[in-house]
Amino acid sequence: MVQDKISVPVAAAAAEPSPEGTPAGVPPAKDGKRVLAGRIAAALAGGVALFLAFPPIDAWFLAPIGAALLTLSVYGCRPRRALWLGYLGGAVFLLPALAWVRPVGVDAWLGLIAVESLFHAALGLCTALVLRLPLWPLWTAALWVTAEWARGIFPVGGFPWARVAFSQGESPLTPYASLGGAPLVTFAVVLCGCLLALPAVRWAGGPRARRGGWRASAPFVALSLAGALALPALAFAIPGHGDEGKSVVVGIVQGNVPGRGLHPLGDEPAVVLRNHTAKVHEMARAVRAGTLAKPDLVVLPENSTDIDPYRNEFAHRAIDEAVKDIGVPVLVGAVVAIGDEHRATRSLVWDPATGPGAYYDKQQLVPFGEFTPFKEIVLALFERANLVGRQSVPGTRDGDLRMGPVTVGAVNCYEIGYDGVVRDTVRTGATPLAVQTNIATYATTNLGPQQLAMSKLRAVEHNRPVITAAITGISSYVTPEGRVAWSTQELVDDMTVVTVPIRTEQTVATRVGAVPEWALILVSAGAVAAAAWQGRRRRPVDRSEGGDS
Repeated sequence: MVQDKISVPVAAAAAEPSPEGTPAGVPPAKDGKRVLAGRIAAALAGGVALFLAFPPIDAWFLAPIGAALLTLSVYGCRPRRALWLGYLGGAVFLLPALAWVRPVGVDAWLGLIAVESLFHAALGLCTALVLRLPLWPLWTAALWVTAEWARGIFPVGGFPWARVAFSQGESPLTPYASLGGAPLVTFAVVLCGCLLALPAVRWAGGPRARRGGWRASAPFVALSLAGALALPALAFAIPGHGDEGKSVVVGIVQGNVPGRGLHPLGDEPAVVLRNHTAKVHEMARAVRAGTLAKPDLVVLPENSTDIDPYRNEFAHRAIDEAVKDIGVPVLVGAVVAIGDEHRATRSLVWDPATGPGAYYDKQQLVPFGEFTPFKEIVLALFERANLVGRQSVPGTRDGDLRMGPVTVGAVNCYEIGYDGVVRDTVRTGATPLAVQTNIATYATTNLGPQQLAMSKLRAVEHNRPVITAAITGISSYVTPEGRVAWSTQELVDDMTVVTVPIRTEQTVATRVGAVPEWALILVSAGAVAAAAWQGRRRRPVDRSEGGDS
């Protein structure tokens, strides 16, 4: 249905030949200063628009416009120019979008931007190629999915932050997450942008395409706009998942920490543990006083104990007393020793009767935060890398943990950005999702709102409520429909008890997994191959250094 709506304007743009006889969709050479300035302006504006679409600004409607401008900036470019324009647009987008990295160090922030922008450079090059093909909006949108997949796995485990889909936490396009996950949302957003860009591409196609002026192009513009509006309209038709009549009462604790930056836990070793056990005791008093409902389980943040409760009697006793006081299972976030040289970031179920029991160890570890890639070289060059301390080891099983009347799905902080980790946990039947997080180093930056937006998308993607417990914020409860029902401020201690619906029905996205993503990757690869083959058969219109073709 979507294909029918978009194919007419796309085909119309592709069918208009240029007066010089160049292939369909390729403009004549326009290698002048004014054109170059326009390309640079489009790349800069596209990067800014894309950034503004993300939290905390949340102007989600600018994401298609940003994608459109970035696409237009490389239309008709030769490879070299498309590469650096793509890099420029990506850097302008990522520089503020990933500003939350600055507390680690400005050099780390800029280094990350430099590496991640390489994927946008490759995206710019491939986009310039597929723009020569008919139906190019489809191939361009698929290319964005491929670029996000690539930077989500390379290098050192990838970095999936700032994916276009994560700007759509609560937008008309969010329902596509339940059909194809984050990749399909990215595809829909970029496809909307490309359809909006169609009139400009047609106008750039030469004098014949511009004959009659904008008035003669009005029907084409209207058709393109209709195609762009069809995508969110179709999203409203995607069926939701009704209430199943069951619920669980969950306590959420945010204990806060005294430190900031690279030393968020403060100088006193037990302060984080005390802050969180104190809030559990406070919750227990409120329950006895009748001001809070008695929870069925309680979720504490990642690193809510900075002392290993298996090895330290004080930590074990403090947690056990708090759990016995509230009288229900508590999901404790602990960093525990593995042998003498390693550690694990653990979600540990602590029962009031039997003590520590089942656990989940974080699988997707943070490079340079929980482990050090290329350890010998990095430790020799950067003194800050020694702050990692013991190297973490990844877990080997999914995060389904039985707690009272339900099996929760434990997801740890950084893992919320990884499709496979969340999906595999949901496939165990776990509900609700319990996201334990510690972003104290990045408090008051744009990381907290971005992570909350990911929780919104994951809730819709998998038809699961998402409970987030954060040390310094933002702790939250997101409904299966992706709405924030409760959240905290940052840098405060807080706690609450919420009644959460139990959803067990799986979405299409949960069932099909990565199939839509791989289909789009294969489509984009085929389009690039076809465009490259077509280019080899055609003599360039303009062979000037760095010019346009």
